[in-house]
Amino acid sequence: MADVRVLRAGSGPVDVAGVLLAPGAGATRDNRTLVALDTALTAAGIPVRRIDLPRGAKAAPARVREEADAFAAELGVATERLVVGGRSFGGRMSSMAVADGLAVAGLLLLSYPLHPPGRPEQLRIAHLPRIDVPVLAVSGASDPFGTPDELAAHLAAVAGPATLVVVPGTHGPADAPVVAAVRDWLT
Repeated sequence: MADVRVLRAGSGPVDVAGVLLAPGAGATRDNRTLVALDTALTAAGIPVRRIDLPRGAKAAPARVREEADAFAAELGVATERLVVGGRSFGGRMSSMAVADGLAVAGLLLLSYPLHPPGRPEQLRIAHLPRIDVPVLAVSGASDPFGTPDELAAHLAAVAGPATLVVVPGTHGPADAPVVAAVRDWLT
């Protein structure tokens, strides 16, 4: 059973036209969790685009922006009607794009890599206060990249509405509870 923590109250994303998903470092757009989300959300009538990212924190946020612009154009909407995000590195790069001005309906952080395993002093949070859209973070209860309490404390810096859903597992929790949390947030 999931542990849902509302970090900052507010509404979730509204009038979502599509979801853009990026994988973790070393993975591809065919990551099992991204494929499971694509299948479930598409069945619910929400178009999904899964993308690959270049390595490196300089090029990846720009790719998220480019892909969001292209997906929005394909759908005939503004990027403000998209939810962007992804797993681990993909979610972090999406969060950096949003913090740097990519206008979207919401941000999805799956297994957010708050810090490298065993290095809680190396936080990846400087950009979080610049995020003012609804955020859903879904993380495994035993994720070595950030405990639920660490995530709750640091994701509370997000300026927009933020929810953390803790599911059983580590950095790659089972797909079913992740998909359920995302689907519930979007619908």
